[in-house]
This record gives sequence, structure tokens and C-alpha cells, in this order.
Amino acid sequence: MSTFPIRRVDRNRAKAVETLGSKPKFWFQEGERRLLFKAEDRGTGEDWAEVASCHFCELLGLPHVEYELAAEYDGERYCRPGVVCENMAPPPLRLVHGNELLLALDSDYPAAQRFKVRQHTVDAVLEIVGALAPPIAPWMEGVPRNIKTALDVFAGYVMLDAWIANQDRHHENWGALSDGDDIWLAPTFDHGAALARNLTDEERGERLSTRDRNRTILAFAKAGRSAFYRSAADARPLGTMEAFQAFGQVVPRANRGWLERLATVNRDALCGILERVPPERMSETCRRFTLELLLTNQQRLLE
Repeated sequence: MSTFPIRRVDRNRAKAVETLGSKPKFWFQEGERRLLFKAEDRGTGEDWAEVASCHFCELLGLPHVEYELAAEYDGERYCRPGVVCENMAPPPLRLVHGNELLLALDSDYPAAQRFKVRQHTVDAVLEIVGALAPPIAPWMEGVPRNIKTALDVFAGYVMLDAWIANQDRHHENWGALSDGDDIWLAPTFDHGAALARNLTDEERGERLSTRDRNRTILAFAKAGRSAFYRSAADARPLGTMEAFQAFGQVVPRANRGWLERLATVNRDALCGILERVPPERMSETCRRFTLELLLTNQQRLLE
């Protein structure tokens, strides 16, 4: 099986620097397509996690942004690894992030704060997403038949987070697409913090082999926290599993539809994706740990 191709990106073709977020990134043009390069300059695996998560979205039929592995060059000189994705909001569309939407709902919402935002509650997000239209075509082509509304789709995003151990769906990592008149839920994007990609191989190896129940992959999975709070008075956010349950209670039909789709994903499909990540970007220990983490979370969701 061939590995994922790595797109070569010349930094001299950069048209605009993207300031949103913490990673170096720039926009460049390829024909009529406007593409974003995001650097992975910390060596923590955000590049392979982003691309693998994109393919896990495909298994579920979730509306998602497509990511490719990339390498940045300065002319002929290699600079650093990263990923590339296409602009999901070409004119006249505009991406409206969750913090903007929540600020419009509550003028006191701390939109400039990115992490540990207690006002980022399930109820507040439900109110916002419930007023959106579902993602526009062709994003909805692969969803289960009973997925109709924006809330139905968003429940799938939160299930994805619980499955891939994504603790980073803060209010700038979800949003809506608007043309000025209408507004739709955006596809899911930015999963580079998922899949425990920042663990060392030493810790991965230990968790794969330990007999200490507090150090197993199951124990690690259970400790995962979301970016959603049940109440603004709570000191800690919900766990990723608790967050999915909270959203799923509001749309039980969609909850069942996403779980039924998750149940169709088998070990071979997961191995097929992970094995396509080039070995220079993902070690064998990392590959084994990631597979077991996915299978563990899948079992927890389906129980």
C-alpha cells in the first residue's frame, strides 16, 4: 500500500500570511484554488494527526475539510513539514468562527479567550447551532440518511472528538459559512491536536505494555476532556464522552445514526489509513498506540 503523497510547497509563492491560530501558516494560489499551508514546526505530529483524522471523517461520512501532507521549501531548500488544505470559504462565503457567533448571542462572551472558556457551554452552542442551516452541498453527500439538521451534524462532530481523542474543539475550531444573507454550519476542521499526537514514543510503549490499570490506554482515553462546559459555573469541562452524550440527548435520532455508522468501521480500515502515513512522520510505536486508542474509544462509544 502506498503512503500518502506529500505536496511540495514553495514559500516564495505565499500570497498572504494567516494570523489566526498558533501555528505558522500562509495562503498560496494553485490555479483557481486558494490553499493554506500550515507548518508542523514543533515535531509533535500535528501533520499526520490532521491528515489521518480527515480520513476517519470520510469513514463516518462527516462533512470535513480535506487535508494533505505537505513539505515547505524555500526554492530548493527543505524547510519543514506541514499540511495543506483548500479554502472552505471562497468568496462570497465567509467563515464565521464559533466565538463570533457566541458573542452575537451574548455581548459579555469572552470571545478573545481561547482556552478554558467556561461560557462555552453545551446549551449556548446548542442555541447557536440550532439556528444554522446544515452544511451546503456537497458536504452532506456522505452523511447517514437520518442526519438532516445542523444539530444532527454537529453531534457527529462531537462523536468524532470522543473517538479520535480530540480535546481541542474550542470556539475557534468550529463555525459557520455565511454569504451575507444565509448561514450554514461549516464542515469540521482543525483536528491536529487529536490522536494523542504529542505523546512520546516512550509513553506510548509503556501504555501499550503496562499492567498498571492507571496507565493503560483505556485509562488514558477516559481522562480526555472536551472544550465544552455543562455550566459556566463548572470548574472543569466535560469529558469528550460526556460532551457527546450531552449533545446526543438533544438529537437522539442523530445520535443513533452516527453510532451505527461508527459501528461499521473495522480494524482493517483503521490500519489501512494509519499505514499510509510515511514512517518518517509516524513511528511504528505511534502507529500501534494510535490504532489501539481508536479501537478503545470506539468500543467505549458503542457500549
